[in-house]
Amino acid sequence: MKTMVLMKRVPDLVEELEVDDTGKALDAECLSLKLNEFDDYALEEALCLKEAHGGDVTAVALDGKDVDKMLFTALAKGADRAIKITGVAEGGSNLALAKVYAGLVADESPDLVLTGVQSAEDRDGQLGPMVAALAGMPSVEVVTHLEAGSGTVTLHKEYAGGLTAELEVDLPAVLGIQASRQTPRYAPVSKVRQVQESATLQIVERASEDGATAIVVMTPPETGAGAQMLSGVGELVELLESKGVI
Repeated sequence: MKTMVLMKRVPDLVEELEVDDTGKALDAECLSLKLNEFDDYALEEALCLKEAHGGDVTAVALDGKDVDKMLFTALAKGADRAIKITGVAEGGSNLALAKVYAGLVADESPDLVLTGVQSAEDRDGQLGPMVAALAGMPSVEVVTHLEAGSGTVTLHKEYAGGLTAELEVDLPAVLGIQASRQTPRYAPVSKVRQVQESATLQIVERASEDGATAIVVMTPPETGAGAQMLSGVGELVELLESKGVI
């Protein structure tokens, strides 16, 4: 099985985020980036499928700050190939990114495309479905379990309220991974350095695509006046009476 994993670096939410002078983006100078958590799950699931059923895994990411290290780490974990897409501006909409990835999918013809169910900076969960629509493939999101068959995959899809459905999906397909079957594996720094010395990244040139949305303004959340702490039920009743609620 030929599996492609779409990977993305996102802001580390542990760090303080600042808006740049344009008011339309985060300040890159103050930004610490890391691999999107759900994309790490997608990579782990792809590696587990490879170990169980054979095949190969290709990690894909847009060029940018520290992306080489991220892709070499994917190779150190067990990916067979790593593709770095150049010529595409970072920060575009998911639709613009989906168009770029769909073009690569058409060229590579993978059996399975895995991506994280969502990313930390937008939470819209639409990249996978849009890649699938553009590539003419079926798509399933919020996948929590995955097993390969003959020309199909059997998966668990999570719904609201704790409901889970078991589905059989024909390949090729695009899946949005919510969780991997095990904790994503760790690649020691020594192994990553060894891979950097022996492996090469495949460079694919692409042009930026138009997206349906654009950021008009970005601002930090407004700070309110604070909360009023109540010491007991009596004080709560008095407050509700003063507001005319009761």
